[in-house]
Amino acid sequence: MTRFSSLKSTIVLRLIIPVLLFIIIIECLFSFFVTRHYINESYDRWLLSSARSLEQEIKVSEGKVSARLSDSALKIFKWDDAGTTYFNIQTENGDILVGDLPAREFTPDQSSSQELFRNIYLNGEHLRMVSLKASGELPSIVYINVAETLNRRHDSFISILVTDLAPQILLTLVIGALLYKGVNRGLAPLNRLTRNIADRSPTDLSPLPDDDIYQEVMVLTDTINHLFAKLDDSISAQQRFISNAAHQLRTPLAGLKLQAERAQRENSIDTMRPALAQIQQSADRITHMINQLLLLARSDQIEGSHAFQQIDLLTLCKDICMEWVPKALEKDIAICFEDKAEQFEVNGDPVLLTELISNLIDNAINYGNPHGTILVTVQHTPSPMVIIEDDGPGISPQQLEKVFERFYRIPGTAGKGCGLGLAIVKEIADLHRIDLRLGQSGLGGVKAELRCPVVVKNNIV
Repeated sequence: MTRFSSLKSTIVLRLIIPVLLFIIIIECLFSFFVTRHYINESYDRWLLSSARSLEQEIKVSEGKVSARLSDSALKIFKWDDAGTTYFNIQTENGDILVGDLPAREFTPDQSSSQELFRNIYLNGEHLRMVSLKASGELPSIVYINVAETLNRRHDSFISILVTDLAPQILLTLVIGALLYKGVNRGLAPLNRLTRNIADRSPTDLSPLPDDDIYQEVMVLTDTINHLFAKLDDSISAQQRFISNAAHQLRTPLAGLKLQAERAQRENSIDTMRPALAQIQQSADRITHMINQLLLLARSDQIEGSHAFQQIDLLTLCKDICMEWVPKALEKDIAICFEDKAEQFEVNGDPVLLTELISNLIDNAINYGNPHGTILVTVQHTPSPMVIIEDDGPGISPQQLEKVFERFYRIPGTAGKGCGLGLAIVKEIADLHRIDLRLGQSGLGGVKAELRCPVVVKNNIV
């Protein structure tokens, strides 16, 4: 089963949470290193000040260096409520003059420095130590070493870091909450759109409101509204088709029933024959109408549902004319075919295009003059066109637009048509983007022009 992710969850997981984590991590790392740097720098200065305070305890007597601290001074110097302080004053040779810190060794590079900070390990504890070369005129080099445990540094570091990070983390969480709320507010129009569609009845295809929709979502609503409009047109067409079909089939079915009842009242086959002939005519009319209705339904499908292919319209017109020759000869009508193009290709449905041309030729035979002529012309220049002309009575200019309406027949027209032929022709022509025009023929009857789009490299122009 396909899993569909939530847009809100996607925004939160891929945008808000990574941004917040990035801010928190970067802020924590920045605060960690900055705080540690300044804590170490502050305590190193205090450690150096303590070492310099011991310089005054160095004495020179009879060419010898000595150092001595009173008990009270020693107690004050070593006082540390959070850790332990160690110190010594030693000569270059490692002789300790005073203090409890073991003698330290100095490399030549270290011994040349005035002051030196380093980390040492003593009695299972990590210490921070400063070594200071005593100043003044002394018979030998004297170093003052002061070291302390890291307890106070750690306590101060944690205290300052928490004090610094707490409001920043709180601010970050507030920003995250505001962003999350902003996402909810931003998605509110989509939620309203979802409810609007979900609450609709199946028959409500009115456009979706777009007065409270973001520009990025407008494309979606426009697409849905376009789909609704196409569905509404399709459903309306189907409803009209069903209504018209029911209306048109009611009359021949009623006549069929009436003739069947009449035949049942007769006692001999001879008296039944007129009723049976009427039944056959009604059945033929119903069959013709049903075939026309089915063809009309096929040509009236939703746009894009037909799979078109490239067709040689010149060959198709020749074949169709040959098929209608026998029926034309029954009325002594000549079908003439003029070929003014070597090749004429269009994109379309061959079955529907066959019905289009067949309906026009059928109308020309049914409504043309007996012993008359039907002229079918296929030309490629100056524009691709199929022309079908007859020498019948023609159609008045007032009736030219009405003849394309379904089930419309010109008053006083003879024949057994049902008024769907030209409606089918119009539907198929529109489906193939063919410009269909009716006018007066030079032969005296109707002239039907089919102006076809040009095919260039399998594309319609």
